[in-house]
Amino acid sequence: MSPVPAPLAPAPGDEPDVLVAVVTYNSAAIVAPFLRALPAALEGAGTARVVVVDNDSRDGTVDRVRALAPWATVVEPRANLGYGAGINLALRQARPRRGAYVLNPDAVPSPGSVVRLVRVVESADDVGIAVPRVLDGQGRLKFSLRREPTIRRALGEAVLGGHRAARYPAWGDMIRDPAYYVDGATADWATGAAMFLAPRTLDAVGSWTEDFFLYSEETDYALRARDAGLCLRYVASADVVHPGGDMSVSPWLWSLVALNRTRLYRRRHGGVPGAVFWLVVLLNETSRALLGRPTHREAARALLRGRVRPLGQAPAGTRARARLS
Repeated sequence: MSPVPAPLAPAPGDEPDVLVAVVTYNSAAIVAPFLRALPAALEGAGTARVVVVDNDSRDGTVDRVRALAPWATVVEPRANLGYGAGINLALRQARPRRGAYVLNPDAVPSPGSVVRLVRVVESADDVGIAVPRVLDGQGRLKFSLRREPTIRRALGEAVLGGHRAARYPAWGDMIRDPAYYVDGATADWATGAAMFLAPRTLDAVGSWTEDFFLYSEETDYALRARDAGLCLRYVASADVVHPGGDMSVSPWLWSLVALNRTRLYRRRHGGVPGAVFWLVVLLNETSRALLGRPTHREAARALLRGRVRPLGQAPAGTRARARLS
């Protein structure tokens, strides 16, 4: 397998224009298309440094990255630290002049897409995060934009279901109107597969929260950016292909999503509102568990326990899918 040509590198001692931050975990089967796409995706964006933080993979991910991308900086903490901690390790490797692109290793960016994101964050002082159009493996639009979690929206999802609640902005988190997904659209947060962070955002928001382990850290980061007066803007002309979908079929991942949603809400709104939000989410998961859905059954148990089972106790298939990427 021949190495991928290197993106334009900064001069010795210089900081890059763009830092690409990637966190891998047992990603050997998916990382090659991502690495091959990076040089073309970065064209026109200036110099780049690619940092891969590997969360203790056991499938040869690090060897695959080094063979394909000897120009990438590989950081091995020798432990599975979680997604937010991995991002923080990557961001500490350089101070990019134009911004940092946080990407999953199965999120394949299109040629010339990075400079489009750069131009958007440089277009106005209040733009803190730019996110690309996300496509599934068949090239279909994925609804990646989200509204801030509220008790009413959690209740709407519990009563109506997530897809039906999304039709009504006051009752659903997800934005599912295809007409909304145009250049310049804004949202409270977006799925974390691909997020370009302006230097002003790195300064104002600081580190990613590390205690979620996986899921809700992108929500927390985007909402903290908004708290600092920085908006998140959608860039329809920049594409990323990201199949995803593991969360919906993995009881362990789904339980982590449910639990971290309640933890984030409590952190931002306090004890009593947080308890109400937790109860609504628990009722949602319990009602669906009664229909025989194992993902929701495990989520309800995690909410009652206040923790998820350790990853090592999850079924083997779950551990393989939980790439923390």
